[in-house]
Amino acid sequence: MRDLNFRKKRRKQALKRRKQVQRQELKFDTGKSALHFQKEKKPHSEKDVKEILNWTVQIVIVCMIAFVLVFYFGQRVSNAGDSMRPVLKNGDIVLVNRLVYNASRPKRGDIIAFKPNGNENMHYYIKRIVGLPGETVQIKDGKVYIDGKEQQEDIYVSDIVKPGIADEEIELGGDEYFVLGDNTSSSDDSRMADIGNVKRSEIYGKIWFDLSVGNFGFVK
Repeated sequence: MRDLNFRKKRRKQALKRRKQVQRQELKFDTGKSALHFQKEKKPHSEKDVKEILNWTVQIVIVCMIAFVLVFYFGQRVSNAGDSMRPVLKNGDIVLVNRLVYNASRPKRGDIIAFKPNGNENMHYYIKRIVGLPGETVQIKDGKVYIDGKEQQEDIYVSDIVKPGIADEEIELGGDEYFVLGDNTSSSDDSRMADIGNVKRSEIYGKIWFDLSVGNFGFVK
């Protein structure tokens, strides 16, 4: 009997301990999943807005500068013929500086692009300036005479066979220029009556750079 009572007592104690352990586990295990909080998005700071505006302004300025550079310095013209050999060959693609003559007047020796008599239906002619406004120009004995004196400085031609209308003195107006091709034997220029003197308003700009392969570089 004592053994039986002792066993029952031990069973009761073991059962009691088991229930205590279960209660403790229930206290710690609530059965609820952990809470997850979504990170709050911070609004753009004033510094971020300023950086965006700064980048926008810089992009606009770069685009404007690129437009100005292309419009005034990057206009392309194709040279037709061999009138400007050896400086330019037939088919050479050259760049025109359209801004330079807004700041200064065309000079003797400049190579310019123009359309004769302002005819927009014609291609651009490329020639070198020989005579300036107010001067008299004459070609005799194959040489260029300015105001009655042989002109050698900034003259790139010699032994001119055909003087054309310049066999007599030509007086240039206040906005007129006399032009010649460097290769006068193959050039239609101011010696021809249908081209004649070039007015300032007809000058498109100054030729300054050759883009062609084999002739790439600045034009002088």
